[in-house]
Amino acid sequence: MMKMATLAGIGIGCGTRVVVPEVFPQSKFILRPLLQTRKTSNTFISISLVTKRSFSISASVSDDSNSFNDRQVRVRFAPSPTGNLHVGGARTALFNYLYARSKGGKFVLRIEDTDLERSTKESEEAVLRDLSWLGLAWDEGPGVGGDYGPYRQSERNDLYKQYAEKLLQSGEVYRCFCSNEELEQMKEIAKEKQLPPVYSGKWAHATDEEVQQELSKGTPYTYRFRVPKEGSLTINDLIRGEVSWNLDTLGDFVIMRSNGQPVYNFCVTVDDATMAITHVIRAEEHLPNTLRQALIYKALGFPMPSFAHVSLILAPDRSKLSKRHGATSVGQYREMGYLPQSIVNYLALLGWSDGTNDEFFTLEQLVEKFSINRVNKSGAIFDSTKLRWMNGLHLKALPMEELIKTVGDQWKNSGILKESEGIFIEDAYKLLEGGIDVITDAEKLLSDLLSYPFHDTLSSSEGREMLEEGLIMVAESLLAAYDNGEFMSALEEGKSGWQKWVKAFGKSLKRKGKSLFMPLRVLLTGKLHGPDMGESIVLIHRAGTNEIVTPQVGFVTLEQRLKSLREVDWEAFRKIPNHVPLKEAAHT
Repeated sequence: MMKMATLAGIGIGCGTRVVVPEVFPQSKFILRPLLQTRKTSNTFISISLVTKRSFSISASVSDDSNSFNDRQVRVRFAPSPTGNLHVGGARTALFNYLYARSKGGKFVLRIEDTDLERSTKESEEAVLRDLSWLGLAWDEGPGVGGDYGPYRQSERNDLYKQYAEKLLQSGEVYRCFCSNEELEQMKEIAKEKQLPPVYSGKWAHATDEEVQQELSKGTPYTYRFRVPKEGSLTINDLIRGEVSWNLDTLGDFVIMRSNGQPVYNFCVTVDDATMAITHVIRAEEHLPNTLRQALIYKALGFPMPSFAHVSLILAPDRSKLSKRHGATSVGQYREMGYLPQSIVNYLALLGWSDGTNDEFFTLEQLVEKFSINRVNKSGAIFDSTKLRWMNGLHLKALPMEELIKTVGDQWKNSGILKESEGIFIEDAYKLLEGGIDVITDAEKLLSDLLSYPFHDTLSSSEGREMLEEGLIMVAESLLAAYDNGEFMSALEEGKSGWQKWVKAFGKSLKRKGKSLFMPLRVLLTGKLHGPDMGESIVLIHRAGTNEIVTPQVGFVTLEQRLKSLREVDWEAFRKIPNHVPLKEAAHT
């Protein structure tokens, strides 16, 4: 059981009960001129305090065990609902999920929707849907509840205001009445002097009378956090190792805007602390935020969580992965026919391995093998070709019955077939399965199988060569076999009937091998290449007799193909010059 304590001295509005982690006595920062070294479980904190405006803090974690001693591991994924779930965000969620599950902890989902202009309910629903589709079930959060809610930042404003007031009363923050024009002027002066664009501290030492005068005039103000003038912060990141910042580059920063809305870094710190988050696993782009957040943790007397900053996912050109590189959101890959288990497997390998050459993992296997110590700090390249290959592995790992049903549903839902199950679907899948890595591949493969681009093929240079190799003679003999009923009767017997017929047909023409099968393929399928010809032609025949293909596909039945051969102007194809483009030749 976790030891919990209600934060003393703070009244929470709206009848909300907020439970926060009991603050360790040894984690409180005492402002006195001395050097202290303390240990909080596996986290070592070194604090050097010279004055109230000068200090250093160093937090390091000895391994990836729980730095909150015997407390349960609690991690969080905190997306902003301003768009779709990016694959980078999905990987961060996955690593948090795997760490929590591998440690017997809790995976918390928190919606960071303080950006009121960009946050939408639709985006939030899309993020939740994508996480659920990936199988990353959260233990606490929207739709689930929990003891640490609310789990949307927009519903926690009273909490942020109460903590801001506490910091104001303690002197850790102050009211800043600077106008936007004044702040811009400060930036310009700093730029001219080639100094960092930090706040000058104009209102940091204002008297009570000066503050009251501005308040009486109704001058808008922000809350600024007092940053020590000297000192540094050092953390031992679980992935990146030791990371340090000097405080003199920061300047006093805003935690509450003049409209009463809290700033991101303040919200995150308060949320992580009051939700008892023990490990913050997030993207490396949040690494600079750690300095501000550490100062807020200290000022509020909260224990620091362990930090792990995951590298970015990069495009093949090693730039940050973006829309210009193709699909980047989980929803896009779902619509493209990828399986959730393949997405999970592939994302896990972007920066992590189990130390072997194994690459195929189920979610359960990942939970069993995951260790934060094996996450690489280097950027990971997103390889869409490898993702497709991996999806093919997971697709073929499905039970055959489930796989055929999935493919059948795809064929019906895409409008190719009228039915989603039956012997035709089973045989079509078995014929085409070698080319299916993504479920939507099945749609293209079946469409290609059912198509009859005879004129385009014959207009090509390779097709015209066949005219010189006796294609017309084979066509005439094929039509004769159709007319006397031998050909269609053979197809009624399935592939065995085809094999008997084609053997006898070749013998009658004194043809075999390529000289026999290439002309037949062109005449019956309209293509020069394709899957097994006998099985293809039997399926095409059955598609016509069963009427399983939808009208909008424009399917040409086998009988229609044979009848159309009677109308072909073979000489017209002979006269097409080799340099004529395919589309133009098809209409010559």
